[in-house]
Formats: sequence, C-alpha cells, structure tokens
Amino acid sequence: MRAGRYLVVGLAAVLLCGAVAVAAQEGSDRPRSGLDFVSPETRAMQAEDTANPGMLWVEDGKRLWAAPAGPDGRSCASCHGEAAKSMRGVAARYPAFDAHRRRPVDLQGRVNSCRQDQQGAAPLPTESDDLLALTAYVAHQSRGLPIAPPSDPRLTPHIENGRRLYEQRMGQLDLSCAACHDALAGRRLSGSLIPQAHPTAYPLYRLEWQTVGSLQRRLRNCMIGVRAEPFDYGAPEFVDLELYLMSRARGLPVETPGVRP
Repeated sequence: MRAGRYLVVGLAAVLLCGAVAVAAQEGSDRPRSGLDFVSPETRAMQAEDTANPGMLWVEDGKRLWAAPAGPDGRSCASCHGEAAKSMRGVAARYPAFDAHRRRPVDLQGRVNSCRQDQQGAAPLPTESDDLLALTAYVAHQSRGLPIAPPSDPRLTPHIENGRRLYEQRMGQLDLSCAACHDALAGRRLSGSLIPQAHPTAYPLYRLEWQTVGSLQRRLRNCMIGVRAEPFDYGAPEFVDLELYLMSRARGLPVETPGVRP
C-alpha cells in the first residue's frame, strides 16, 4: 500500500518536472518575437507565402474587402480604396481609442464598428472565418512595419489595467502571464519553448488549431490552461491586455499572418 503511494508520488513528480521542464535556452531582456522560439520548419512556413496557410485567410479577406455589404451595397473599398495604401501601418497602431464608444477597440472591433456604422451591416461573429479573414487582410498590409502604439493619454489607464491583468495571478494554478512569459521565457513547457508573449503576428495560423485564430482566442486558451474562468470574447479586459502587450512589443515588426505550433 505504502509502495503504491510512493509510486504515485514519484510519477507525479516526474510529470511535474516534465511540464515545467529545464531551461533549453536563456531568455533575453531584449524583446523577441515568438518566431524566435519556434522550429526552423515553422519559421520557413511563415516566411514563404505559398507555404503559409494563414495566407488563405488573407486572400479571402481581399475578396471580402471588395464585397458589398449592408442596404446600400457599400464595401470596405468604397471608403478606403486600395488596402495596400490606406491600411498600411494601421495594424501597428492598434488597439486605438474610439471616441464614439469612449473606449479602446482592437482591430477586429474596428472592422465590426465600420460594418455597423458605415455599411449598415450586421457585425461579423467573433472568431468567424470572415472576421478573421478581413482582420488578417488589413493587418497583412502592415507586415514588416514596427509596432508603434499611439501616444494617446486616453489609453493610459487601459494600458495600466492591462499591465495589472498581465501580472495578476489567477486560476487554480495561481499563475500570471508574467510568471511564464517574463520569468520563464526561453525555457520549455511540455516540450515547447515559452515565448515572451509579443502579439506581433495575429491573426495567426496555429498548427494545434489547424486554423487561423485571434489573440483573444490565444489568451482564452492560456486562462483555461491555468484553470481560470476566461473573459468573454470582446471583453474590455482583453482589449486592455492587448494594449499592454503591444506597448511591450514596441519596435518589433508586424508579421501577420504568423505561424505558430
């Protein structure tokens, strides 16, 4: 009986060690894209547009950009023209403050507010292929540009709230974002390197998902992983978190669509 208990405890210790794992490479104080923490094969997949599965969503977004919507049949292009020019640099500056809504909105929120306010169309459902495609297409126009959050004092309390959420321990495992992505960046968790949590490539194609997903989906996954109740899609807490994450990633290039494990 006692030997059985020792065996269980020993197995638990082995599993815990395997989950937390040993350092494979030291983290760095300088900001590093999550691309630095993936395999050479995954980096090559992201770099080559014909091999990057996220480009399928970008191409679909290009179609949707020109598609009429709403009672007047207006498209995104009706107002903004050629996305390669009008949307260049936009993703590098989001989330941004929306004066009409009196709060910050992320890029997906901006797409849907334009649909409602300018086209008179229904908002696209969260995590729907159409919303991800349009957002990926818009963000793709900023690929290679440095992230440059706006210097807007109205955003300051939201960035500070995002910092608080990033550092707040939560869930049954009592972990924060910082506990992994600051303290353990560069180490391994269940065989995968822990990145610094810079949102440079969203929406991105995740091999685990076999589809494109938003930053909010990834944040929800992390919250579920620490056994916490995740915020709803579109929650202001997620926008505040993204604001803080973008402030940490200042200067890193936009990569959309990224590819991650």
